[in-house]
This record gives sequence, C-alpha cells and structure tokens, in this order.
Amino acid sequence: MGLALLIVILKTMGLRGDAVANDGARFWCRILGLTFVMGVVTGIPMEFQFGTNWSRFSEAAGGVIGQTLAMEGIFAFFLESTFLYLLLFQERRLGARAHWFAALLVLAGTWLSGFFIVCTNAWMQHPVGYTINEMGRVELASVWALLTNPWAIPQYMHTMIGTTITASFVMSSIGAFYVLRGEQLASAKRFLSLSVVVGGVASVLAAFPTGDMQAKLVHEHQPETFAAMEGHFHTETGAALVIIGQPNMETLHLDNPLEIPNMLSVLTHLRWDAEVEGLSSYDRDRWPTNVPALYYAYHIMAGLGTMFIAISFLGIISVLQGKLYSRRGLLWIYMLSLPFPFIANTAGWATAELGRQPWVIYNVMRTVDGHSAQVSGGNALFSLLGFAGMYALLSVLFFFVAVRIIAEGPVGDASRGDEPQVRLDRAPDHESEALP
Repeated sequence: MGLALLIVILKTMGLRGDAVANDGARFWCRILGLTFVMGVVTGIPMEFQFGTNWSRFSEAAGGVIGQTLAMEGIFAFFLESTFLYLLLFQERRLGARAHWFAALLVLAGTWLSGFFIVCTNAWMQHPVGYTINEMGRVELASVWALLTNPWAIPQYMHTMIGTTITASFVMSSIGAFYVLRGEQLASAKRFLSLSVVVGGVASVLAAFPTGDMQAKLVHEHQPETFAAMEGHFHTETGAALVIIGQPNMETLHLDNPLEIPNMLSVLTHLRWDAEVEGLSSYDRDRWPTNVPALYYAYHIMAGLGTMFIAISFLGIISVLQGKLYSRRGLLWIYMLSLPFPFIANTAGWATAELGRQPWVIYNVMRTVDGHSAQVSGGNALFSLLGFAGMYALLSVLFFFVAVRIIAEGPVGDASRGDEPQVRLDRAPDHESEALP
C-alpha cells in the first residue's frame, strides 16, 4: 500500500518529463506486482478461517463484519487487481497520462482495501452501530456508524502511515545498495532521495498525531490494555513513562525500569499530577491474556519508531545539504534498515490484537466463545503448520524473484547515466566524493 503511493509520486515526476523517475517507477511496479501476488495467496486463506476456525464468531457477528469484508472484495480488490494489470503490462498501449491514471487507481484500490479491513478490526476493538437480537446474534444497525467508527479513523491513518514507512525504508535500502555499489546511480539517487523524505515525514506522523491519537483511544476505551502496554501496574499520580524495563507478573512491577517522571500523566491527561489507573485496579479476568508479550510488542514498535525518526532526521539533513550520496555510513544504515519496518508493523499489530484479548469483540464476545467447537486444538495446529510450511516455501520463492529483479535494476537508458561509481570494496577517492 505504501509502495503504491511512492510509485504514483515517481509516475507524477515522470509525467512532468523526468525519464529517470519513470524508469524507477517501472522498476518498483515489478516489486509491487510480486508483493501483490504474495498478498493474494496469504490473504484469501485468512478470510476462509472465519468460517473454518471461528465459526461461532462468524455466526454471531457475520452480519457486521461481512459488510466491510464484502466491500473490500467488491470495491477495493477488483479495482486494484484490474488496474494493476494495466499498470504492469499496458504502459505502451495506454500512454503516459493513462498509465499515470492507472497507477493512481491502483493506489486508490489498495488504500480503500486497507480502509475496509481496518474498519472490520476497529469494530472488533470498539463495536458501534449494532444491536443484539433475541437469538444472541449481532446485527448491523448503521453502516454509516460502522464506517465512521471513531476508533477506525485514527487506526486507519496509523496503519497506512506504517505501510508508507515500510515502503520508504525498503526503497531507501535498495537505493542505498545501488549507490554503494556504484550501479544504477541515476535512478537509485532519484528514488533514494524521494523515499528518505517521504519516510521521514511518515515516521513523524506515525508518532504524532496518529500514534498519540491511537494511544488515547486505547486509554479511554480499553484502559486495562493501556496499563498493560505501559507496564503500569499500580494507580499513581504523576505517573512516569517507562522507556525500558521487564514486567514481573509475580510482584506486579517492572524490573530495572528506565523512566521519564510524570510523562505518562502528561501524555494521557496533559497534567503533571494527573492520576493514571494501574492494571491492578481492574478485575483480573479483564486483563490482557499475555501481559508481557503485549508490553514487549508495544515497546518494540515504539522503540523502532523512534529509531526511524532519528535515521530520517539524518537523512533529510543530508538531502538538504546535498551530501546524502557521499555519506557512506548513513547509506549503510539505510541499507541495513530494510527488515526493521516489517518488524515494527508486526509488533504494532501484535499490540492491537494481544491488547484486545481476552475479547474477540471487545466487551461483547470473549475469544474462548468464538472458535469453532468442532475443530480441535490438534486440527488447528496441523493446519497452522501446513500453512506455515507453504508460506515458508512461497517466501523463499519471493526472495529469489525479488533478488533477480533487484539484480537487474531499473531498465532504461535514463536510469543508468554516466556518473562516477562508488564501490563497496574501497573508500571513495577524491573524484567520487563529489558525486553530482
């Protein structure tokens, strides 16, 4: 989803006469197509699991979640898949403007798809616009309430910014790789500088306002989750914000904490001396099922987000100074940062889902009541291992195809240029330090 945005920006630059940017867009379209295939083969079985592994949840809440999932399939998936074909294979036939429009519609389809999926999850986090009939089934009372769920908008913004950070850092990583090797310099520099700036802006927006808005929603509507995320076990006035520490569930405190005094009170209530409820204030049966896992997932996400801001600050300063391509240390940092946005996104979703437990629909249905009664734990484990093995094989194939695409690089005369090269196996000489 984030890559679709960057491709539209590159295509816009190409439409304005930048042939190098257009070569870069063509290259990243190939990566987008490969990733889309992986999304399809992994995403469809996930939806099937509503019926196979979570039949009681589907029977009770299918009238609600079925609406957004159907909208995602009909409005979003077909839009993005149809125009992805035109984007990947019909550039010459469409012409420059129509091809740019196809890229824009792919962007619209992917982001619309994300919206409907997030609306589904947001309703499970904060159910609105529903009634429960005499048979105990959840019925949708208002589609508009479902689509404008106050939980959904901040979560959607935070999610899409997360995808943009991921795409930006992947693009920066590959661009830095090319520059360090002295290959594909023209295209590499174009999409490297673009992704550094976009990634920097997105990293800040992920923390504020979207991350702050999401945290305040959790504090207001899921206070047990918020306390567990922060490792805040006991009610305090002037509560400290924990940077690192290890939750001790036997003594209900953090071992070896590094804290910022009063900051949690400030972030939640905008007052230094505000009282913040601790986890011990709530009934134990409402606590998240795995408090340490939730705590660590949240802090991994927040810690990596802070790291992205720091890296992006150095990157944007280097872009403004015109020295990004000659600072080899920073290029190495960008190149090696490729896996971390994926880890951060996974940790973020783990935070959301671990935090909602023990509810499958918060305050409406517990997870233990939502699974398929006829499916044993052994059957679920067997199918999980089967899918894990299949996805591991697909991941290996994805890796090799992606490596081949990267090895070939952007195709086009404009993408290669005739600029001096910087090699990994030697320090830059006097001439290569002044890369144009």
